[in-house]
Amino acid sequence: MQKKEFTSFDVAAIVRELKETTMDSRVSNIYQSDSKTLIFKLHKPDKPTFGLVMEAGKRLHLTAYTVEKPAVPPAFCMALRKYLRNGYLTNIEQPEFERIVVFLFKTKMGILRLILELFGDGNFILVSEKCEILQALIYKRMRDRNILREEKFVFAPSSGKNPYNVSGAELQDGLRSFGDVEVVRALARFLSIGGIHAEEVLLRAGIDKTKSCNTLTTADFDAIFDSLHSLLSQASKDKLEPSIVLDESGKFIDVVPFKLKRYEGFPLKPLASFSEALDEFYVRVSAVEKAKAVTSVKVEELKREAERLKRIIVDQEKTLVDAEAKADRDRRIGDVIYAHVGELQELLDRFLNAKRNGKSWGQIVSEVLTEKKASVKPSMFFESFDAKSLIVEVRLDDLRFGLDFERSLYDSAGEFYIRGKRARQKLEGAKTALEETRKKLAEVEAKMRAAEALEHAAPTEVMEEVTKRKIKHKEWFERFRWFVSSDDFLVVAGKDAVSNEVLVKKHTEPNDIVFHADVVGAPFVVVKTEGKEPTEQCLREAGEFAAAFSRGWREGFGSVDVYWIKPDQLSKSGPSGEYVPHGGFVVSGKRNWIRNVPLRVAIGVAVNAEEGVIRIGGGPVDSVKTKTNVYVVVVPGDQNSKELLKQVLRMLVAKIPKEQRETILKASTEQIREFIPYNKGRAIQE
Repeated sequence: MQKKEFTSFDVAAIVRELKETTMDSRVSNIYQSDSKTLIFKLHKPDKPTFGLVMEAGKRLHLTAYTVEKPAVPPAFCMALRKYLRNGYLTNIEQPEFERIVVFLFKTKMGILRLILELFGDGNFILVSEKCEILQALIYKRMRDRNILREEKFVFAPSSGKNPYNVSGAELQDGLRSFGDVEVVRALARFLSIGGIHAEEVLLRAGIDKTKSCNTLTTADFDAIFDSLHSLLSQASKDKLEPSIVLDESGKFIDVVPFKLKRYEGFPLKPLASFSEALDEFYVRVSAVEKAKAVTSVKVEELKREAERLKRIIVDQEKTLVDAEAKADRDRRIGDVIYAHVGELQELLDRFLNAKRNGKSWGQIVSEVLTEKKASVKPSMFFESFDAKSLIVEVRLDDLRFGLDFERSLYDSAGEFYIRGKRARQKLEGAKTALEETRKKLAEVEAKMRAAEALEHAAPTEVMEEVTKRKIKHKEWFERFRWFVSSDDFLVVAGKDAVSNEVLVKKHTEPNDIVFHADVVGAPFVVVKTEGKEPTEQCLREAGEFAAAFSRGWREGFGSVDVYWIKPDQLSKSGPSGEYVPHGGFVVSGKRNWIRNVPLRVAIGVAVNAEEGVIRIGGGPVDSVKTKTNVYVVVVPGDQNSKELLKQVLRMLVAKIPKEQRETILKASTEQIREFIPYNKGRAIQE
């Protein structure tokens, strides 16, 4: 059975993790994605932004996925923004091991608490320093407390003992009081730890969960107590081992902060943190449920339509059979009348002559029936007589039909032929209608098969879409210009005065190497050595990078001189009275020169044919050549940005296989722009 709600152990584990990662973060914004889900955007200096998901009654974790936000924030979300935005998250607590999380925020209005209730339908409650309710997602009056604005906030009554505070003797007395109740039920109720963890405690203790409480021995109680505290320790102290539990088909069925004995033998998907495991679990499960719900509704609608059409077809087929039988019967009656016209006329005359002689219709019928019993023709054909409409019912050749005194037999026969013809005409219409209905049914059944196939495929497709929503956190160096040398050294360059300053002051280590072109208006370029000795090849490539993005490119130089130094040779203190501008540094000591460095860059592309993904990169020619054989070299020139970018893209397309060209043509020329200095130049073949 798939996980539906948080347990107290889940709360303990996630609170522990969140305290380690999100403390002292600032609330930059709050979003409400649906009626019960909040996303807090939390920021800490030098850290990627955290997206903290809270769903009342269901879950709590950080998320690595973008979440759809309504165009107009709900009123509750706006109220939380008013109180908590720009506040600092100072603590997270789990009171009394309950399924409740308390977030403490330091705000301009003082210390505010946001209570997340993860039991039942769940709730969010914002509480002031005076413990008064400021806002709540759901307001209600209850027997034991009220959730109403300006009332004192009171926690929901505990549903069981706090297992951290229960002694061995209290546990024994508490369980014994349940009498002949199964120990698993008693443990779950007494400590309110849920059925799953009550079972886990007993599994680890080696005690049958169906055993009655009044049959437990002292040794049993000791084993239960030790097992319980082993679990509590895993949640609160020991190293977590978060994982997603799968069934044999690969379906997600649970997510746990540490391994459970109940899941021994199950496939597990371990993850780095419990928060990440929860994020993956709930994102996938929600996506699959949503996809299945949509396709299931469609399948059910199509099934109902198919059943309706089948009922119509049954009725139409019956109508068709009846119409065909009627047409055939009317034709045969006409034939019979012609075949027996003399005898039938004699029977009609028998009635008419008797009537002229003053006999009543009843008397005539009686005489004819007497003759029928004696098998006297033509009375033997007689069946009945309708005195009101003057119709004589006869039976001939297993056909029963009426003859009108007021018509000749030939007119009656003609009428039956006309009826048969009309029935034939209706028969053709009925056949057309039946074929049309059968065609509609075939179309609906085809759609239903497609929908049923989609019901299985949809979750996969949805997960592909979900995966695209996964946030890729940028590395620190992605805010600068950068490349990886052909021998795998990271080389980073400033983009402007501000980034030059930040790069040198914040991201340069003593063992790194700093390059600069001997031109006014050139960026600083840092080789991140990580304690290793850079090769001559790496130094040449870093020098080429420094040269290319210097002002020499804009001026159309063919080459410039470049030097490199150690970080400790840079200073913001110039000679007495000399001003050092922002982004600039004073260089002291010996400079290591690389003369006549050519100004050129390469833009390359790699295409993953299976995934249909393209990757465009740029940098010094040798570094790009080690990563792809599909590249274009650009040198200083006067071709403007728009024309140059299009030309580079065309040249790249011409170098790749035809079947991959459509993929790269989808690439934006903006992906190329950042690799071309000053957005101008001249593309050359090499």
